Amino acid sequence: MAQKKVYFNKPQRLTQLIGANTSVIVAGRRTGKTDSIAAPFVLRNMQRMPGSTGGIVVPTFKHGLTNTIPGLLAAWKRWGLIEGIHYVVGKKPPKSFAKPITPPFEYEHVISFYNGSVAIIISQDRPGSSNSLTLSWLLVDEAKFIDYVKLKEETLPANGGIKSHFGKHSFNHSIMILSDMPQTSKGSWFLHYRDKMDVELIKTIEATVYEIWRTKERIRALNAKGETVPPYLKTYLRRLDRNLNKMRSVAVYYKEYSSIENLQLLGENYIKQMKRDLTPLTFQTSILCQRIGIAKDGFYSSMKEAHKYDASNFERLDELFQSSLVTGNEGVCTLDSRADSDVDPDAPICIGMDYNANINWIVAGQPRERRLNILKSFFVKFDRKIPALVEDFCRYYSEHRNKTVVFYYDSTALGSNYAVNDQDFHYNVVKEFEARGWRVESVYLGNPMLHHEKYLLINNAFAGKQRLMPFFNRSNNEDLILAIQSAGVSRGRNGFRKDKSGEKLAESEEDLLEHRTDGSDAFDTLYIGCEKFPFHDSFSLSMSGVI
Repeated sequence: MAQKKVYFNKPQRLTQLIGANTSVIVAGRRTGKTDSIAAPFVLRNMQRMPGSTGGIVVPTFKHGLTNTIPGLLAAWKRWGLIEGIHYVVGKKPPKSFAKPITPPFEYEHVISFYNGSVAIIISQDRPGSSNSLTLSWLLVDEAKFIDYVKLKEETLPANGGIKSHFGKHSFNHSIMILSDMPQTSKGSWFLHYRDKMDVELIKTIEATVYEIWRTKERIRALNAKGETVPPYLKTYLRRLDRNLNKMRSVAVYYKEYSSIENLQLLGENYIKQMKRDLTPLTFQTSILCQRIGIAKDGFYSSMKEAHKYDASNFERLDELFQSSLVTGNEGVCTLDSRADSDVDPDAPICIGMDYNANINWIVAGQPRERRLNILKSFFVKFDRKIPALVEDFCRYYSEHRNKTVVFYYDSTALGSNYAVNDQDFHYNVVKEFEARGWRVESVYLGNPMLHHEKYLLINNAFAGKQRLMPFFNRSNNEDLILAIQSAGVSRGRNGFRKDKSGEKLAESEEDLLEHRTDGSDAFDTLYIGCEKFPFHDSFSLSMSGVI
Protein backbone atom coordinates (compact mmCIF):
# COMPACT_ATOMS: atom_id res chain seq x y z
CA MET A 1 0.00 0.00 0.00
CA ALA A 2 1.42 3.39 -1.03
CA GLN A 3 2.43 5.69 1.78
CA LYS A 4 0.15 8.71 2.05
CA LYS A 5 1.90 12.08 1.80
CA VAL A 6 0.98 14.86 4.23
CA TYR A 7 1.52 18.53 3.39
CA PHE A 8 2.96 20.86 6.05
CA ASN A 9 3.63 24.55 5.42
CA LYS A 10 6.89 26.20 6.48
CA PRO A 11 5.85 27.18 10.05
CA GLN A 12 4.50 23.69 10.66
CA ARG A 13 7.65 21.98 9.31
CA LEU A 14 10.03 24.22 11.24
CA THR A 15 8.17 23.70 14.53
CA GLN A 16 8.38 19.91 14.13
CA LEU A 17 11.99 19.84 12.94
CA ILE A 18 13.27 22.11 15.70
CA GLY A 19 11.33 20.12 18.31
CA ALA A 20 12.12 22.48 21.18
CA ASN A 21 11.09 21.45 24.68
CA THR A 22 9.09 24.68 24.88
CA SER A 23 7.47 25.93 21.67
CA VAL A 24 5.36 29.08 21.48
CA ILE A 25 3.65 29.69 18.15
CA VAL A 26 1.71 32.93 17.70
CA ALA A 27 0.00 32.68 14.33
CA GLY A 28 -2.99 34.04 12.46
CA ARG A 29 -6.17 32.14 11.77
CA ARG A 30 -6.10 29.16 9.42
CA THR A 31 -2.34 28.68 9.67
CA GLY A 32 -3.06 25.15 10.88
CA LYS A 33 -2.12 25.65 14.53
CA THR A 34 -4.37 22.88 15.84
CA ASP A 35 -4.44 20.74 12.73
CA SER A 36 -0.76 20.60 11.84
CA ILE A 37 1.19 21.91 14.85
CA ALA A 38 -0.77 20.71 17.89
CA ALA A 39 -1.86 17.37 16.37
CA PRO A 40 1.71 16.18 15.52
CA PHE A 41 2.94 17.40 18.92
CA VAL A 42 0.31 15.40 20.83
CA LEU A 43 0.69 12.36 18.57
CA ARG A 44 4.48 12.29 18.97
CA ASN A 45 4.28 12.53 22.75
CA MET A 46 1.63 9.86 23.11
CA GLN A 47 3.31 7.42 20.72
CA ARG A 48 6.89 7.86 21.89
CA MET A 49 6.16 7.96 25.63
CA PRO A 50 3.94 4.86 26.07
CA GLY A 51 1.82 4.98 29.21
CA SER A 52 2.43 8.69 29.76
CA THR A 53 -0.14 11.30 30.77
CA GLY A 54 -0.39 14.64 29.01
CA GLY A 55 -2.63 17.68 29.43
CA ILE A 56 -4.56 19.63 26.81
CA VAL A 57 -5.30 23.01 28.39
CA VAL A 58 -8.18 25.07 26.98
CA PRO A 59 -9.72 28.29 28.35
CA THR A 60 -13.23 26.78 28.45
CA PHE A 61 -14.66 23.33 27.91
CA LYS A 62 -16.85 24.82 25.18
CA HIS A 63 -13.73 25.87 23.28
CA GLY A 64 -12.15 22.45 23.67
CA LEU A 65 -15.35 20.78 22.50
CA THR A 66 -15.83 22.92 19.41
CA ASN A 67 -12.26 23.77 18.35
CA THR A 68 -9.30 21.96 19.87
CA ILE A 69 -10.45 18.33 20.12
CA PRO A 70 -12.22 18.19 16.72
CA GLY A 71 -9.09 19.64 15.09
CA LEU A 72 -6.83 17.02 16.66
CA LEU A 73 -9.09 14.10 15.81
CA ALA A 74 -9.69 15.27 12.24
CA ALA A 75 -5.94 15.47 11.62
CA TRP A 76 -5.30 12.00 13.07
CA LYS A 77 -8.10 10.55 10.96
CA ARG A 78 -6.51 11.95 7.78
CA TRP A 79 -3.21 10.40 8.83
CA GLY A 80 -4.78 6.95 9.12
CA LEU A 81 -5.46 6.65 12.85
CA ILE A 82 -8.79 4.97 13.54
CA GLU A 83 -11.00 5.70 16.54
CA GLY A 84 -11.61 2.49 18.47
CA ILE A 85 -8.41 0.89 17.17
CA HIS A 86 -5.67 3.43 17.80
CA TYR A 87 -7.47 5.61 20.35
CA VAL A 88 -10.77 6.19 22.14
CA VAL A 89 -12.24 9.43 23.45
CA GLY A 90 -14.35 10.05 26.53
CA LYS A 91 -14.68 6.43 27.67
CA LYS A 92 -12.71 3.66 29.32
CA PRO A 93 -10.37 2.07 26.78
CA PRO A 94 -10.83 -1.56 25.70
CA LYS A 95 -8.88 -4.32 27.43
CA SER A 96 -6.69 -4.70 24.33
CA PHE A 97 -5.16 -1.28 25.06
CA ALA A 98 -2.06 -1.10 27.27
CA LYS A 99 -2.50 0.36 30.76
CA PRO A 100 -1.39 3.91 31.64
CA ILE A 101 1.44 4.21 34.14
CA THR A 102 -0.86 6.46 36.18
CA PRO A 103 -4.50 5.68 35.28
CA PRO A 104 -6.86 8.67 35.35
CA PHE A 105 -9.58 8.77 37.98
CA GLU A 106 -12.25 8.86 35.25
CA TYR A 107 -12.19 8.76 31.43
CA GLU A 108 -14.99 11.19 30.56
CA HIS A 109 -12.59 13.92 29.40
CA VAL A 110 -9.68 11.72 28.33
CA ILE A 111 -8.16 10.61 25.01
CA SER A 112 -6.68 7.11 25.46
CA PHE A 113 -4.11 5.60 23.06
CA TYR A 114 -3.52 1.92 22.29
CA ASN A 115 -0.10 2.03 23.99
CA GLY A 116 -1.43 3.25 27.34
CA SER A 117 -0.80 6.96 26.82
CA VAL A 118 -3.60 9.32 27.83
CA ALA A 119 -4.31 13.00 27.25
CA ILE A 120 -6.56 14.77 29.75
CA ILE A 121 -8.66 17.76 28.68
CA ILE A 122 -8.03 20.50 31.25
CA SER A 123 -10.55 23.34 30.96
CA GLN A 124 -9.88 26.38 33.11
CA ASP A 125 -13.56 27.09 33.64
CA ARG A 126 -13.97 23.65 35.22
CA PRO A 127 -12.64 23.70 38.82
CA GLY A 128 -10.20 20.95 39.73
CA SER A 129 -9.30 19.90 36.16
CA SER A 130 -5.59 19.78 37.08
CA ASN A 131 -5.93 18.28 40.54
CA SER A 132 -3.59 15.38 41.43
CA LEU A 133 -2.22 15.01 37.89
CA THR A 134 1.32 13.96 36.98
CA LEU A 135 1.90 15.13 33.43
CA SER A 136 4.67 14.50 30.93
CA TRP A 137 3.64 17.23 28.48
CA LEU A 138 1.25 20.14 28.04
CA LEU A 139 -0.57 21.61 25.06
CA VAL A 140 -1.95 25.09 25.82
CA ASP A 141 -4.43 26.14 23.14
CA GLU A 142 -5.87 29.65 22.59
CA ALA A 143 -3.35 30.99 25.06
CA LYS A 144 -4.60 34.57 24.80
CA PHE A 145 -7.72 33.46 26.70
CA ILE A 146 -5.82 31.43 29.31
CA ASP A 147 -5.68 32.69 32.88
CA TYR A 148 -1.94 32.61 33.50
CA VAL A 149 -2.30 32.73 37.30
CA LYS A 150 -4.43 29.57 37.20
CA LEU A 151 -2.04 27.94 34.73
CA LYS A 152 1.00 28.77 36.88
CA GLU A 153 -0.57 27.71 40.18
CA GLU A 154 -2.67 24.70 39.13
CA THR A 155 -1.29 23.16 35.94
CA LEU A 156 2.39 23.95 35.34
CA PRO A 157 3.45 22.30 38.63
CA ALA A 158 1.76 19.09 37.43
CA ASN A 159 4.05 18.95 34.38
CA GLY A 160 6.69 17.05 36.33
CA GLY A 161 6.40 13.83 34.37
CA ILE A 162 7.88 10.48 35.29
CA LYS A 163 11.61 10.91 34.78
CA SER A 164 12.41 7.27 35.44
CA HIS A 165 10.44 6.32 32.35
CA PHE A 166 10.91 9.23 29.95
CA GLY A 167 13.95 11.17 31.13
CA LYS A 168 15.90 10.29 27.98
CA HIS A 169 13.42 12.13 25.74
CA SER A 170 13.98 15.79 24.93
CA PHE A 171 10.22 16.24 24.82
CA ASN A 172 9.59 14.99 28.36
CA HIS A 173 7.97 17.93 30.26
CA SER A 174 7.51 19.64 26.89
CA ILE A 175 5.07 22.53 26.47
CA MET A 176 3.39 23.71 23.27
CA ILE A 177 1.66 27.10 23.51
CA LEU A 178 -0.57 28.19 20.62
CA SER A 179 -2.51 31.41 20.02
CA ASP A 180 -3.15 34.20 17.63
CA MET A 181 -2.00 37.66 18.68
CA PRO A 182 -3.60 38.88 21.95
CA GLN A 183 -5.31 42.25 22.26
CA THR A 184 -5.04 42.73 26.05
CA SER A 185 -2.14 42.88 28.47
CA LYS A 186 -3.59 40.00 30.51
CA GLY A 187 -3.76 37.83 27.38
CA SER A 188 -0.14 38.64 26.48
CA TRP A 189 1.48 36.49 29.18
CA PHE A 190 3.19 34.17 26.66
CA LEU A 191 4.80 36.88 24.51
CA HIS A 192 7.75 37.12 26.92
CA TYR A 193 8.95 33.72 25.70
CA ARG A 194 10.43 35.57 22.73
CA ASP A 195 13.04 36.99 25.11
CA LYS A 196 13.77 33.52 26.50
CA MET A 197 14.62 32.05 23.10
CA ASP A 198 18.35 31.51 22.47
CA VAL A 199 18.53 32.39 18.78
CA GLU A 200 21.97 30.86 18.35
CA LEU A 201 20.81 27.60 19.92
CA ILE A 202 17.86 27.43 17.50
CA LYS A 203 20.20 28.06 14.56
CA THR A 204 22.48 25.29 15.82
CA ILE A 205 19.51 22.92 16.06
CA GLU A 206 18.52 23.80 12.48
CA ALA A 207 22.07 23.17 11.30
CA THR A 208 22.23 19.85 13.18
CA VAL A 209 18.92 18.70 11.70
CA TYR A 210 20.28 19.50 8.25
CA GLU A 211 23.56 17.68 8.96
CA ILE A 212 21.64 14.60 10.15
CA TRP A 213 19.60 14.66 6.94
CA ARG A 214 22.74 15.10 4.82
CA THR A 215 24.50 12.20 6.60
CA LYS A 216 21.47 9.92 6.21
CA GLU A 217 21.30 10.79 2.51
CA ARG A 218 24.95 9.84 2.16
CA ILE A 219 24.32 6.51 3.92
CA ARG A 220 21.27 5.83 1.72
CA ALA A 221 23.29 6.56 -1.40
CA LEU A 222 26.00 4.11 -0.34
CA ASN A 223 23.40 1.44 0.42
CA ALA A 224 21.75 2.00 -2.97
CA LYS A 225 25.09 1.38 -4.70
CA GLY A 226 25.72 -1.73 -2.61
CA GLU A 227 28.80 -0.15 -1.04
CA THR A 228 29.87 -0.58 2.60
CA VAL A 229 28.91 2.23 4.95
CA PRO A 230 32.02 3.36 6.87
CA PRO A 231 31.61 2.81 10.66
CA TYR A 232 32.57 6.42 11.36
CA LEU A 233 29.44 7.62 9.56
CA LYS A 234 27.17 5.63 11.86
CA THR A 235 29.14 6.83 14.90
CA TYR A 236 28.89 10.41 13.62
CA LEU A 237 25.13 10.05 13.13
CA ARG A 238 24.64 8.73 16.68
CA ARG A 239 26.68 11.64 18.07
CA LEU A 240 24.58 14.12 16.11
CA ASP A 241 21.38 12.53 17.47
CA ARG A 242 22.65 12.75 21.06
CA ASN A 243 23.67 16.38 20.64
CA LEU A 244 20.36 17.25 19.03
CA ASN A 245 18.44 15.62 21.86
CA LYS A 246 20.42 17.60 24.46
CA MET A 247 19.88 20.89 22.64
CA ARG A 248 16.17 20.28 22.15
CA SER A 249 15.69 19.42 25.83
CA VAL A 250 16.64 22.98 26.90
CA ALA A 251 15.47 24.93 23.85
CA VAL A 252 12.74 27.56 23.78
CA TYR A 253 11.34 28.26 20.32
CA TYR A 254 9.17 31.36 19.77
CA LYS A 255 7.76 32.35 16.40
CA GLU A 256 5.11 34.71 15.04
CA TYR A 257 3.38 34.00 11.71
CA SER A 258 0.60 35.70 9.79
CA SER A 259 -2.08 33.76 7.92
CA ILE A 260 -0.26 34.76 4.73
CA GLU A 261 2.19 31.96 5.51
CA ASN A 262 -0.53 29.48 4.55
CA LEU A 263 -1.54 31.35 1.40
CA GLN A 264 -0.83 28.35 -0.81
CA LEU A 265 -3.70 26.45 0.82
CA LEU A 266 -5.97 29.32 1.87
CA GLY A 267 -5.83 31.29 -1.38
CA GLU A 268 -5.99 35.05 -1.78
CA ASN A 269 -9.79 35.10 -1.69
CA TYR A 270 -9.81 33.88 1.91
CA ILE A 271 -7.51 36.71 3.03
CA LYS A 272 -9.64 39.24 1.15
CA GLN A 273 -12.82 37.84 2.66
CA MET A 274 -11.39 38.01 6.18
CA LYS A 275 -10.30 41.59 5.62
CA ARG A 276 -13.83 42.39 4.51
CA ASP A 277 -15.70 40.46 7.20
CA LEU A 278 -13.58 41.05 10.34
CA THR A 279 -13.15 44.19 12.35
CA PRO A 280 -9.85 45.96 11.57
CA LEU A 281 -8.56 45.10 15.04
CA THR A 282 -9.46 41.42 14.67
CA PHE A 283 -7.96 41.30 11.18
CA GLN A 284 -4.70 42.86 12.38
CA THR A 285 -4.31 40.45 15.27
CA SER A 286 -6.03 37.25 14.14
CA ILE A 287 -4.95 37.24 10.49
CA LEU A 288 -1.84 39.42 10.16
CA CYS A 289 -0.67 38.52 13.68
CA GLN A 290 0.41 42.10 14.36
CA ARG A 291 1.11 43.47 17.81
CA ILE A 292 -1.04 46.51 18.49
CA GLY A 293 -1.76 48.80 21.34
CA ILE A 294 -5.14 48.93 23.11
CA ALA A 295 -6.76 52.28 23.82
CA LYS A 296 -6.10 52.83 27.52
CA ASP A 297 -7.95 56.16 27.53
CA GLY A 298 -10.71 55.14 25.15
CA PHE A 299 -14.43 55.71 25.31
CA TYR A 300 -14.90 52.76 27.70
CA SER A 301 -11.85 53.46 29.84
CA SER A 302 -13.43 52.02 33.00
CA MET A 303 -13.94 48.56 31.51
CA LYS A 304 -11.61 46.03 33.17
CA GLU A 305 -10.74 42.38 32.74
CA ALA A 306 -13.03 41.65 35.69
CA HIS A 307 -16.00 42.67 33.55
CA LYS A 308 -15.61 39.47 31.49
CA TYR A 309 -16.76 36.05 32.62
CA ASP A 310 -17.08 32.44 31.47
CA ALA A 311 -20.41 30.63 31.73
CA SER A 312 -20.36 27.07 30.42
CA ASN A 313 -23.16 24.62 31.16
CA PHE A 314 -20.92 21.58 31.69
CA GLU A 315 -23.81 19.12 31.94
CA ARG A 316 -25.04 20.16 28.49
CA LEU A 317 -21.54 20.26 27.01
CA ASP A 318 -20.74 16.79 28.35
CA GLU A 319 -23.99 15.53 26.85
CA LEU A 320 -23.12 17.06 23.47
CA PHE A 321 -19.58 15.70 23.66
CA GLN A 322 -20.71 12.15 24.31
CA SER A 323 -23.46 12.41 21.70
CA SER A 324 -21.02 13.57 19.03
CA LEU A 325 -18.72 10.63 19.79
CA VAL A 326 -21.59 8.16 19.48
CA THR A 327 -22.66 9.61 16.13
CA GLY A 328 -19.09 9.63 14.84
CA ASN A 329 -18.79 13.41 14.48
CA GLU A 330 -15.47 13.39 16.36
CA GLY A 331 -16.41 15.99 18.93
CA VAL A 332 -17.97 18.43 16.45
CA CYS A 333 -21.05 19.97 18.08
CA THR A 334 -23.64 22.56 17.12
CA LEU A 335 -24.10 24.76 20.17
CA ASP A 336 -27.12 26.74 21.24
CA SER A 337 -28.02 28.71 24.34
CA ARG A 338 -28.40 25.55 26.44
CA ALA A 339 -24.61 25.40 26.55
CA ASP A 340 -24.55 28.75 28.43
CA SER A 341 -25.09 28.78 32.18
CA ASP A 342 -25.76 32.53 32.34
CA VAL A 343 -29.09 32.39 30.46
CA ASP A 344 -32.37 32.39 32.37
CA PRO A 345 -34.61 30.47 29.94
CA ASP A 346 -37.78 31.72 31.68
CA ALA A 347 -36.92 35.41 31.38
CA PRO A 348 -37.16 37.67 28.32
CA ILE A 349 -34.00 38.52 26.42
CA CYS A 350 -33.23 42.21 26.07
CA ILE A 351 -31.57 43.42 22.88
CA GLY A 352 -29.98 46.55 21.52
CA MET A 353 -29.21 46.92 17.83
CA ASP A 354 -27.20 49.00 15.42
CA TYR A 355 -28.09 49.44 11.75
CA ASN A 356 -25.64 50.18 8.98
CA ALA A 357 -25.47 49.62 5.25
CA ASN A 358 -22.53 47.25 5.69
CA ILE A 359 -22.94 45.75 9.16
CA ASN A 360 -25.89 45.16 11.47
CA TRP A 361 -25.65 44.09 15.12
CA ILE A 362 -27.74 42.52 17.87
CA VAL A 363 -26.35 42.61 21.40
CA ALA A 364 -28.37 40.42 23.78
CA GLY A 365 -28.45 40.60 27.57
CA GLN A 366 -30.41 39.89 30.73
CA PRO A 367 -30.41 42.07 33.86
CA ARG A 368 -30.32 40.33 37.20
CA GLU A 369 -29.93 41.93 40.60
CA ARG A 370 -27.27 44.64 40.10
CA ARG A 371 -25.62 43.39 36.93
CA LEU A 372 -26.39 43.28 33.22
CA ASN A 373 -25.06 40.11 31.65
CA ILE A 374 -24.19 40.58 27.98
CA LEU A 375 -25.08 37.04 26.93
CA LYS A 376 -24.13 37.07 23.27
CA SER A 377 -23.69 39.35 20.28
CA PHE A 378 -24.50 38.73 16.62
CA PHE A 379 -23.61 40.62 13.48
CA VAL A 380 -24.12 40.19 9.73
CA LYS A 381 -22.12 41.72 6.92
CA PHE A 382 -22.92 43.22 3.52
CA ASP A 383 -25.45 41.09 1.64
CA ARG A 384 -26.69 39.44 4.87
CA LYS A 385 -29.19 41.88 6.31
CA ILE A 386 -31.63 42.11 9.21
CA PRO A 387 -33.63 38.95 8.33
CA ALA A 388 -30.42 36.88 8.45
CA LEU A 389 -29.37 38.59 11.69
CA VAL A 390 -32.68 37.82 13.41
CA GLU A 391 -32.53 34.26 12.06
CA ASP A 392 -29.08 33.78 13.64
CA PHE A 393 -30.42 35.00 16.98
CA CYS A 394 -33.57 32.84 16.87
CA ARG A 395 -31.61 29.75 15.87
CA TYR A 396 -29.21 30.13 18.79
CA TYR A 397 -32.07 30.74 21.26
CA SER A 398 -34.46 28.22 19.69
CA GLU A 399 -34.72 26.29 23.00
CA HIS A 400 -35.31 29.43 25.10
CA ARG A 401 -38.64 28.89 26.90
CA ASN A 402 -39.73 32.53 27.19
CA LYS A 403 -39.94 33.62 23.56
CA THR A 404 -40.04 37.31 24.45
CA VAL A 405 -37.60 39.91 23.17
CA VAL A 406 -37.41 43.30 24.83
CA PHE A 407 -36.34 45.45 21.90
CA TYR A 408 -34.74 48.71 23.01
CA TYR A 409 -34.50 51.21 20.17
CA ASP A 410 -34.10 54.94 19.67
CA SER A 411 -35.03 57.34 16.88
CA THR A 412 -32.28 55.98 14.60
CA ALA A 413 -34.51 52.92 14.05
CA LEU A 414 -37.39 55.04 12.73
CA GLY A 415 -38.06 56.60 9.37
CA SER A 416 -35.07 55.16 7.54
CA ASN A 417 -33.91 51.82 6.25
CA TYR A 418 -30.87 51.11 4.11
CA ALA A 419 -30.59 47.47 5.18
CA VAL A 420 -33.85 45.81 4.09
CA ASN A 421 -36.70 47.56 2.22
CA ASP A 422 -38.97 50.61 2.32
CA GLN A 423 -40.10 50.01 5.91
CA ASP A 424 -38.02 51.36 8.79
CA PHE A 425 -35.66 49.27 10.91
CA HIS A 426 -38.02 48.92 13.85
CA TYR A 427 -40.83 47.58 11.67
CA ASN A 428 -38.58 45.00 10.00
CA VAL A 429 -37.00 43.81 13.23
CA VAL A 430 -40.40 43.25 14.85
CA LYS A 431 -41.76 41.56 11.71
CA GLU A 432 -38.81 39.15 11.49
CA PHE A 433 -39.00 38.16 15.16
CA GLU A 434 -42.78 37.64 15.05
CA ALA A 435 -42.49 35.56 11.89
CA ARG A 436 -40.27 33.18 13.88
CA GLY A 437 -42.68 32.86 16.79
CA TRP A 438 -41.22 35.44 19.16
CA ARG A 439 -43.17 38.14 20.98
CA VAL A 440 -41.58 41.58 20.81
CA GLU A 441 -41.91 44.19 23.56
CA SER A 442 -40.73 47.41 21.95
CA VAL A 443 -39.30 50.03 24.30
CA TYR A 444 -38.65 53.42 22.70
CA LEU A 445 -35.74 55.41 24.16
CA GLY A 446 -36.33 58.65 22.26
CA ASN A 447 -33.44 60.50 20.65
CA PRO A 448 -29.96 59.00 21.10
CA MET A 449 -28.25 60.04 24.31
CA LEU A 450 -25.58 62.70 23.86
CA HIS A 451 -22.08 61.27 23.72
CA HIS A 452 -20.74 62.96 26.82
CA GLU A 453 -23.80 61.81 28.81
CA LYS A 454 -23.38 58.28 27.50
CA TYR A 455 -19.67 58.36 28.32
CA LEU A 456 -20.36 59.29 31.95
CA LEU A 457 -23.28 56.88 32.32
CA ILE A 458 -21.52 53.77 30.98
CA ASN A 459 -18.14 54.41 32.59
CA ASN A 460 -19.91 55.00 35.90
CA ALA A 461 -21.66 51.69 35.28
CA PHE A 462 -18.34 49.89 34.83
CA ALA A 463 -17.14 51.58 38.03
CA GLY A 464 -20.18 50.30 39.95
CA LYS A 465 -21.85 53.70 40.36
CA GLN A 466 -25.07 52.88 38.49
CA ARG A 467 -27.88 50.46 39.24
CA LEU A 468 -26.54 47.87 36.76
CA MET A 469 -22.91 46.93 36.07
CA PRO A 470 -22.21 45.37 32.64
CA PHE A 471 -20.47 41.97 32.39
CA PHE A 472 -19.59 40.18 29.15
CA ASN A 473 -19.73 36.47 28.42
CA ARG A 474 -16.20 36.17 27.08
CA SER A 475 -16.62 33.34 24.57
CA ASN A 476 -19.88 34.71 23.12
CA ASN A 477 -18.72 38.30 22.59
CA GLU A 478 -15.18 38.19 21.27
CA ASP A 479 -15.66 40.75 18.49
CA LEU A 480 -17.87 42.99 20.62
CA ILE A 481 -15.28 43.05 23.42
CA LEU A 482 -12.57 44.00 20.93
CA ALA A 483 -14.75 46.75 19.48
CA ILE A 484 -15.42 48.18 22.93
CA GLN A 485 -11.82 47.95 24.06
CA SER A 486 -10.55 49.74 20.96
CA ALA A 487 -13.20 52.48 20.74
CA GLY A 488 -11.45 55.83 20.85
CA VAL A 489 -12.57 59.28 21.95
CA SER A 490 -12.53 62.67 20.35
CA ARG A 491 -13.17 66.10 21.79
CA GLY A 492 -16.61 67.59 21.09
CA ARG A 493 -18.36 70.78 22.09
CA ASN A 494 -19.74 69.11 25.21
CA GLY A 495 -16.62 67.14 26.09
CA PHE A 496 -15.79 63.52 25.30
CA ARG A 497 -17.49 61.77 22.41
CA LYS A 498 -16.96 58.41 20.79
CA ASP A 499 -14.65 58.68 17.79
CA LYS A 500 -16.83 57.71 14.84
CA SER A 501 -14.91 59.73 12.29
CA GLY A 502 -14.13 56.80 10.02
CA GLU A 503 -17.44 54.94 10.25
CA LYS A 504 -18.90 56.26 6.99
CA LEU A 505 -15.72 56.29 4.92
CA ALA A 506 -15.89 54.58 1.56
CA GLU A 507 -14.40 51.12 1.66
CA SER A 508 -11.50 49.87 -0.39
CA GLU A 509 -9.34 46.76 -0.43
CA GLU A 510 -6.85 48.55 1.81
CA ASP A 511 -9.31 50.31 4.09
CA LEU A 512 -12.31 48.25 5.20
CA LEU A 513 -14.45 49.10 8.25
CA GLU A 514 -11.61 50.89 9.96
CA HIS A 515 -13.59 52.22 12.88
CA ARG A 516 -15.78 49.40 14.11
CA THR A 517 -17.93 51.36 16.53
CA ASP A 518 -21.22 49.81 15.36
CA GLY A 519 -21.15 46.92 17.81
CA SER A 520 -20.36 49.19 20.72
CA ASP A 521 -23.31 51.42 19.69
CA ALA A 522 -25.63 48.40 19.93
CA PHE A 523 -24.23 47.68 23.40
CA ASP A 524 -24.82 51.32 24.40
CA THR A 525 -28.49 51.07 23.39
CA LEU A 526 -28.94 47.84 25.34
CA TYR A 527 -27.31 49.22 28.48
CA ILE A 528 -29.20 52.53 28.39
CA GLY A 529 -32.48 50.67 27.90
CA CYS A 530 -31.91 48.19 30.74
CA GLU A 531 -30.61 50.88 33.10
CA LYS A 532 -33.10 53.66 32.37
CA PHE A 533 -36.15 51.73 31.12
CA PRO A 534 -36.27 48.41 32.99
CA PHE A 535 -38.87 45.99 31.66
CA HIS A 536 -40.83 43.55 33.81
CA ASP A 537 -43.32 40.85 32.86
CA SER A 538 -44.76 37.87 34.70
CA PHE A 539 -41.30 36.35 34.90
CA SER A 540 -38.51 37.76 37.05
CA LEU A 541 -35.55 39.16 35.14
CA SER A 542 -33.22 38.07 37.90
CA MET A 543 -32.01 34.60 38.78
CA SER A 544 -30.10 34.10 41.99
CA GLY A 545 -27.14 31.82 42.35
CA VAL A 546 -26.02 32.01 38.71
CA ILE A 547 -23.39 34.20 37.10
